[in-house]
This record gives sequence, C-alpha cells and structure tokens, in this order.
Amino acid sequence: MAKFITAAFMGATLLANPVSAQTLLRIQTHQSPESTSGQLVKEFVTQVESMTGGSINIEMFYSSAVVASAETFSAAVNGILDCDMTNASYQTGINPAFQFVADTMGGYDTPLQYLTWISYGGGREAINELYNESGMEFVGAYLGGQESMSSSKPLAGIEDLKGWKFRSPPGMESEIFAELGAAPVVMDFTEIFTALETGIIDGADASTLANNVGLGIYDVVKHTTYPGFHSMSSDHLACSKAVWDGLDEREQTILKTAMDSLALNLMMRTTIENGEALTKLPELGVTFYDWSEEDRAAFRKAAVSRWDVWAEKTPEAKAMVDSHKAFLQRIGLAPTTE
Repeated sequence: MAKFITAAFMGATLLANPVSAQTLLRIQTHQSPESTSGQLVKEFVTQVESMTGGSINIEMFYSSAVVASAETFSAAVNGILDCDMTNASYQTGINPAFQFVADTMGGYDTPLQYLTWISYGGGREAINELYNESGMEFVGAYLGGQESMSSSKPLAGIEDLKGWKFRSPPGMESEIFAELGAAPVVMDFTEIFTALETGIIDGADASTLANNVGLGIYDVVKHTTYPGFHSMSSDHLACSKAVWDGLDEREQTILKTAMDSLALNLMMRTTIENGEALTKLPELGVTFYDWSEEDRAAFRKAAVSRWDVWAEKTPEAKAMVDSHKAFLQRIGLAPTTE
C-alpha cells in the first residue's frame, strides 16, 4: 500500500511539474554568430536552457536567416517565429514611437542610464503599452554604448558640424544633424567605406569605435569622436504575447534575468574592445575628440526639439517621449528646448 501511495504521489508530482515538457522558442537575430553581440546571444541561449533545466529550448536564427531583419517583428506576431531579437527601429513605419525604444539620439550618455530607465523609470511599462498593441511582449534590451563618428576633418564640437557632409541612417538622426547645420546623406551601411575613400562624404555615422576599426574606416579618415555623444542603438528581445503568456512565471523571470546578463556582458565587452582600439589608433595618426559638456548639451537640446516633432506623430510617440523626458529630468540630464 505504501509503495502504491508513493508511486501515485510521484506520478502526481510529475504531472504537476512535467520534467519532459519543453517549450521551443524560435528566435531570429540580425547579428552574425561571429560578432561580439552574436557570441553573447549564444551565451544567452545556453544560460536560458541551463537555468530552466531544459524546459525552454531555443532555436536561434542568426544573420536574419528566416526573414528580412525588418520583418522579424511581424514574423513573431504571425507565428512564423516566436520572438524577435533585432531592433525596434525597423518598426517605426508601424508607429514612430518605436524610435524611442531603439535610439533616443542624444538622450542618454551611457547604456546604463538607458537600462535604468527601463527598470526603474517606467520604461518597461511604457514599452509594453506600445508592444502589446501589436501582440508582442518586451522582454529586455541590450546595448554596448555610444557610437563614434568618423571624419576626414576635425570634429571637435558643434561648430564643426556646419556644412559637414556625412553618411547618416534615415529618420530622426538626419533631421537632428540637419538642424545643426550638417549635410546628412542617407546611404546604406555597405556603401560607407567607398564613399569615404572617394570623398563623396566627409565622414560617417557607422558604429562604435571598435567596429569602425574592423570596418577599416580609420585607414581612410583620421578624425573621430570618442567617447561618442549622438547615438546609442539598443537591440531588444520581444516575444509573441501569446507565447509569452504561455510560459510560467519562473521561465519568464529566467528570460528577463538572462537578458540582464547579456546587457551587462555587452557593456563590459564593448568597454574592452573600445579600449583596445583606443590604444592602437594613435599609431594610425587618428585624432580623438571628446565633446565638451556645453556642446553635448547643445546637441541634446537639438535632439529633444526633434523629439517634440516626433511626439506629435502619434499618442504612443508622445507617451514615450514624455517618459524619457521625465526620467532624464529625474537623473539630472534635464533636456530642454528653451
């Protein structure tokens, strides 16, 4: 009888907590597996599978292998994938509010400040008000830090932007720099090196200092901003709301925790790689420009004035802008347009 009770209890326990039950998450990232971010995504996968004891398995598709990067979000919404691990900037066509999840442009000085907005400044709630409307759940974000602008001539401050012809991504960034007197040229990332080499542009907004070295940009132009001030793009993990709600609380917590780990590791890796680049570049004759507090404040003022224009596009964009402004005021960055 005792054996029967024990067996029955064990059977009931297994039914209540089935060890063999597994959830497969199909996730796509635009990062290559060889890149720093891609390597850390691999660690994220291993960490989640280990921490959940195998109740979550992840099939990660690198380099946008299933659908185009810009289609990843909708592919998760429609069940082709379960989660999107790309960038919210691809969704600004759905709603301009996504811009303020991807990159505030001039808003924060460090990635830690942006991540603090998410965790302690109401950012997670604001983001999910936006994402939930599309049937998605925001899980977490990761970003390395400020990008460095490269130039064929000095770029020491705001005054040097006057007439400066540079490669810019489309959207809000082009508008901000144009307002400051620069001449942004929207072109594909793959065209940057040739355009610099042939003098079509004076400089470029490409990536972080270390990534610019990898692209060979400083073989062509010898001036760069460092630390950066203008752009700090953040990638995200967002999952189908139906898929997310199907996970138990323990699994949801593990995914959030693993994203926090990924974010911290990327900040540390970027610090190392940028530092290594910083020590090598003087040998190539590269000059660095660390903008003054006054020039950084002037850029932030121009950026925030453009935020206000974008905030008028949709109620969701206004809510996102208001959230960032309130938090920046709270931590002493105090953006103003006066």
